[in-house]
Amino acid sequence: MRKITIAILALIVLAMIIPIGFSGEANSVVVTYGEATHSNSDYKSTVDDFFNSYAHVDLNSADSRIIYASEVNQISSGISGKTYSSNQILSSALLDLNDNDNLEVSVDKSKIKTVTGDMYISALKSAGITKGHVYVTSPVSATGESALAGIMNSYEAATNVEIPEKVKEAAADEISTQAEIVDNSGVDPNSLSKLVDDVKQEVSKDNITDHNTIVNIINNYVQNNNINITNADIENLANSIEQVQNVQGDVNYYKGQVSDFMGNATSNGFSIDGILDWIKSFINGI
Repeated sequence: MRKITIAILALIVLAMIIPIGFSGEANSVVVTYGEATHSNSDYKSTVDDFFNSYAHVDLNSADSRIIYASEVNQISSGISGKTYSSNQILSSALLDLNDNDNLEVSVDKSKIKTVTGDMYISALKSAGITKGHVYVTSPVSATGESALAGIMNSYEAATNVEIPEKVKEAAADEISTQAEIVDNSGVDPNSLSKLVDDVKQEVSKDNITDHNTIVNIINNYVQNNNINITNADIENLANSIEQVQNVQGDVNYYKGQVSDFMGNATSNGFSIDGILDWIKSFINGI
């Protein structure tokens, strides 16, 4: 009986010292539906079935949002020149920020035909996002490009921190450029994604912003790995990677703003897991 009483007291103390909202934020699970999907009950049901099967979260308690064509076009039109109508915004995404040891993206490959999980991860990392589990699907076949706007919207809702517009544009341009190259050149999406990721790392490491230098780095990578893309593709990739590099100041600012939400389960100098382990050992030792 004494053990139970002390255990209850310990848990009460734990509840008092953990910062409010540290874990289980109200918006830690956010679902964004493409407006065409949300307006069609059958489409929405198909998307919800995927999220229920793979994410294993309570959709009823999730923060639900609609991504409109106007939001996607605000980012994409100035980059690729593409504009979307309302009935084209089908891709939907779920963000689970509770599952935040690493950044992971699970893509419904039966519906998302162009953009891969690695492409999303690379673009999100370009935006300074390194934590959380994202699920992407569509009720019908789609490229998956418009899902990025929803994913970034989800992170803003989950953290209450706005991603700078220039950063959004750079991430969207990265996805759009890769999708276009896959469509035009038929290059393997995973090989292309690895190329972009490796080149970005080299450019970032040496803080390279010169366009011609980035082109040379891409050319060397393409030749060494026998990747068949055109000179125009290389130029477009160089422009995209250059844009990512040029917004690093904004990316670093954003990272600082979300550090409390994206941390490694540590706040105000103490570890939640450590406290729980202490309580267990304390009770066992009584």
